[in-house]
Amino acid sequence: MTTPSTTPDWRTANRANWDERVPVHAAGPFYDLPGFVAGRDTLQDYEPAEVGDVTGRTLLHLQCHLGLDTLSWARRGAVVTGLDFSAPAVAAATDLAARIGAADARFVTSDVYAAAEALDGRTYDIVYTGFGALCWLPDLTRWARTVASLITPGGFLYLAEYHPVADVLADDGRGFAEDYFERTPIVVDYPGTYADPDARLDSTVTVQWQHGLGEVVTALAEAGLRLDFLHEHAHAHFRVPAGAPAPQTYSLRATRPR
Repeated sequence: MTTPSTTPDWRTANRANWDERVPVHAAGPFYDLPGFVAGRDTLQDYEPAEVGDVTGRTLLHLQCHLGLDTLSWARRGAVVTGLDFSAPAVAAATDLAARIGAADARFVTSDVYAAAEALDGRTYDIVYTGFGALCWLPDLTRWARTVASLITPGGFLYLAEYHPVADVLADDGRGFAEDYFERTPIVVDYPGTYADPDARLDSTVTVQWQHGLGEVVTALAEAGLRLDFLHEHAHAHFRVPAGAPAPQTYSLRATRPR
């Protein structure tokens, strides 16, 4: 990990890196596309329970990558749209939808901050954001305002994310290895990916950010959304071992008032 004095353009660097990740992720065992086509579900157990019945409801998944979570909601009856800034990811998700017969699923290429324009001002019953998404966004205030603009009045955001405390823990999950309050851009130069550490990408530099839990909740409140719940979970972090004495993930629902 490096933090040079000059931070690269985050959008350009991150998109190039994620574009290259797509074929690696689509072909590897981490995402297990054949297993997904055969019926494997990718949502955590608490997600469907907290969201409730989605049959016939419109659901927008921001930062959808290959679309597995998007299509897991489609299998539950939601009318889904996935959005991602990587055109190769959107192409892979569109292909995956065809393979499982999700004819109504739609995937759109766009930066999150431009989502309202890319979706022609449409609003959705549910806006969903899944794990490992917020760390790629520099401005949560702008993100929350964008999310709020995409929700139909009476609808809600459902966010399931890695807990920011877990993100700064040591590998054994029992002590802090990083500063929880660090907010400067984190520039990482790494040739592999979490899904395949042995991969060798050409676009190796990414820019990420840490966002505290209070920062997330405050941004949503300031955007006019009403927090319905915030739950912390003791499992489902990709790096922190089971049994670590710290929250690993969290989930929240925030409603746009009618």
